[in-house]
Amino acid sequence: MLAYLVIREDAKWTDVFRLVPGRTVTIGRAATNQIVVKDERCSRNHAEVFMTNGRWTLRDLGSRNGTLVGQHRVVGDYTLSPGEIVRIAKCQLAFVHDLSKAFADGKGVADDEADRDGAAAIAARSPSLTSDGLDDSDVHGGADAVVSDPSLDPTTITHRRGQTRYLRPRGDDATTPRASHAAARLCQVVFELAKQSDVAAVARQALEGLFEGTKVDGGAVLLAPRDTARPLEARDLRVVAWRTDVEPRYHRVSEFLANTVLSEGEAVLARNVADDSMLGSPDSKGEIHSTSVICAPIREVGRRVVGLIHLYSTRDDRQPDPDDLEFTLAVADNVALAIANLDRQMELADNLKRTESEIVQLRRRLAAESEIIGSSPLMDNVRKEMERAAASRATVLIRGESGVGKELVARAMHFSGPRKKGPFVCLNCAALTETLLESELFGHERGAFTGATDRKIGKFEAAHTGTLMLDEIGEMSPAIQAKFLRVLEGHPFERVGGNQSVKVDVRAIAATNRDLEKAVAEGKFRRDLYFRLRVIEIYVPPLRKRVDDIEELAVHFLEYFKAETGRRIAGFTPAALARMRHYRWPGNIREVKNAVERAVVLTQGDRIDADDLALTSLTTQSESGEAVAGPKAYEPISLADVERNHILATLKATGWNKTRAATILGIERSTLDRKIRRYQITRRY
Repeated sequence: MLAYLVIREDAKWTDVFRLVPGRTVTIGRAATNQIVVKDERCSRNHAEVFMTNGRWTLRDLGSRNGTLVGQHRVVGDYTLSPGEIVRIAKCQLAFVHDLSKAFADGKGVADDEADRDGAAAIAARSPSLTSDGLDDSDVHGGADAVVSDPSLDPTTITHRRGQTRYLRPRGDDATTPRASHAAARLCQVVFELAKQSDVAAVARQALEGLFEGTKVDGGAVLLAPRDTARPLEARDLRVVAWRTDVEPRYHRVSEFLANTVLSEGEAVLARNVADDSMLGSPDSKGEIHSTSVICAPIREVGRRVVGLIHLYSTRDDRQPDPDDLEFTLAVADNVALAIANLDRQMELADNLKRTESEIVQLRRRLAAESEIIGSSPLMDNVRKEMERAAASRATVLIRGESGVGKELVARAMHFSGPRKKGPFVCLNCAALTETLLESELFGHERGAFTGATDRKIGKFEAAHTGTLMLDEIGEMSPAIQAKFLRVLEGHPFERVGGNQSVKVDVRAIAATNRDLEKAVAEGKFRRDLYFRLRVIEIYVPPLRKRVDDIEELAVHFLEYFKAETGRRIAGFTPAALARMRHYRWPGNIREVKNAVERAVVLTQGDRIDADDLALTSLTTQSESGEAVAGPKAYEPISLADVERNHILATLKATGWNKTRAATILGIERSTLDRKIRRYQITRRY
């Protein structure tokens, strides 16, 4: 059988608490009780109610002022009977099985008539409270007298709501104050306004809510053009949406009333208006039917008025009042917010489209700039290797001297492969210390180290679904090599200072100008990482080995810098072209680009001459370790001098490691020592 404690304070019934078999209900002043009595005369843990042997029992917990049932003080356990009233301080709790019998015993504070009024109030507030059961959504703890603490029993469901009732259409209810109906309707209107996709739909939805929430039968939403900078006037407004329930057409707001609201920025209500100028345009018979008018400004966040809501009534028995004015003003403010949000959405959409267009253009430009310049047989071979490697997901190792265009080759592979729509991220491993390189590669969490004020996304995460190009891979420390190898093998990683696993889909391309085989032999580079990187190897030859590409590259850079600087230069003189073809280009393509840029800036003629190139006299390192000087005019020299110069260059290249120099020269170490003494070769620091 159901049992309840109906709670009353002073002369008013305040709430209902349902008793559940198997659960103990505690009563007291502390917030940890299920029923909280906010009275200093009530102890923190005053009493409890529980079921024993099928009967509900009340137990006083040693309270300071005692617990009364009727006029008797409870000592120990007390078996409750239906209709009895428990008194704790000024709070009264009626124990009943039937809510209709929750009346006082005639000896309490309130008389029977007051008790019946209180019970009626509870029934009116919660119509589902009957003797047959309670609706969980309506039985709850009172704000002052009772608190149901869900933390004491987390599995108890006290309320269920699939959707708030404020967003459901509802009819008039005489027991609910009009302000509550207005708040519910306003909540529905705001909810619907937020779902509209254009200004006209916002205006129509606002009118629909206004006609339901106010006593009007005609009206419209009027807005001004968004580009109007001067103060608005009535003639600037255009009708976005209108509605009438009585007459066939809408009567536009008068200029006098519109200008008044626009200038003052306040909503007005005019009733029993006799002046036609306050009402609007007359109908075909020259009659004005409206007798009351509401006009509210639509104001932006900065209080700038951008439009009006105009409402009127043509019926004497249905006239808007100040509450309708309040409701209209609230809707007008929310219309302004909805319009501002739509403008923001349109702005974001435009920015997104513009950004997407810029991204497409940049990708096309990057793809164009990733084209390999050069038609020599060596470059044709590089292109063929790139085409074969681009379609796969295999790791690529690009080798070549500094400045030959290894990054350009990696970018060209990215934009010609299936990952071209993903990001292309490049990182130079030689430019960072070990700690910073780890942070750049894998990211870090906030507080991971001094200066880590925010979470940082690493290059691996930034290159997700794209390509990560690591230049100067040979400079990576052994500790990071191990973590890098694990990620290459498909394992997740953790950010520096973090414990969350991150898994990415990245194709890795490594580049180096170092002798990795030598680094592996010396223990400076991991053997397993070397084989993992060298799945596909592409060697980019130095520029001195593809002389046919020099002129093509020079012309390409000349056109580029002419467009950038706006200079009118016809081209190169024959002497400049000859100088470039015979020059060894120790800086490779990077040096060609810089030389042409310098010549474009400094030349005073209409053609670039040999002197404008300002080429250096630096030597270039050949594959055999021989230092080859730049081209010079013929000088008579003996074979002994040639041998001396060659031995000296070899010693310098090996850092005066005589054993290695002898190996390169193909002679014994003792023979090298004799030649050093013969030619009087000395080491100068």
